[in-house]
Amino acid sequence: MLRFMSLSSGSCGNCYYLSTGEHGLLIDAGVAFRRLRKVFTLNSISPDSIDAILVTHDHLDHVRHLGPYCEHLHKPVYTTDMLRRALLRHGSMAECLPSCSRIIEEGEWTDLGFASVKAFVVPHDATQTLGYAIVIGGHRFVIMTDLGRMTEEALELASEADTVVIESNYDMDMLMGGRYTYELKMRIVQGNGHLSNDECAAAIARFWHPGLRNIFLCHLSENNNTPDLAFRAASEALDSIGVEKGSVSLRCLPRRVQSPVFTLQAD
Repeated sequence: MLRFMSLSSGSCGNCYYLSTGEHGLLIDAGVAFRRLRKVFTLNSISPDSIDAILVTHDHLDHVRHLGPYCEHLHKPVYTTDMLRRALLRHGSMAECLPSCSRIIEEGEWTDLGFASVKAFVVPHDATQTLGYAIVIGGHRFVIMTDLGRMTEEALELASEADTVVIESNYDMDMLMGGRYTYELKMRIVQGNGHLSNDECAAAIARFWHPGLRNIFLCHLSENNNTPDLAFRAASEALDSIGVEKGSVSLRCLPRRVQSPVFTLQAD
């Protein structure tokens, strides 16, 4: 059995928890440690179940609280060397991170003991942005958030997974008709920003395979998207390729608040 929970997903903060029951992973540290501890208590999860932390990139909505996580949890934090050096430039991490830091190589599988992890680079306007393929508890799990466009490597890894967490950030009409400046709109849409609902849907149609059981849409914009619009685009993509209703669980992850603890299905 594999359990998955989002503590927050979006520019307000990002943090995800993945657990076999015996072993657990955190992905990103964008919510306060006090809140992490409270959510864990409410769900009868011990912080001691966290065995490692993976970091996707150095934007603050993903790493703002990494320093306190290191201080309180004393767990290894896995990044590439490039990302580690960027994180050390954040004052709050310079003291705590070095003792927790572990280096992984992009594009290579790393054995964590209880899981195998492969970091893959995705286009985004951070120092370096990583998606992760994770083999854990008999599951193949892929997460890719904050990506301006899909890559062939990301598609290939997703096409082997039973669970995919993928960004569906904005609806194009809402973004272009909204109040953002022209410069910010261009930053979002021009390949190194975020993935639109339509781009996400097109990716889903490409990486779907018969073993895919769970799709979570993450990092939805508060100003330029709605869960209904994101869900509809992804659902229509599945319909367009003839995916049988109910064979894939499709969900939008909430902003600001935690999701339920999901029990993930696989073959």
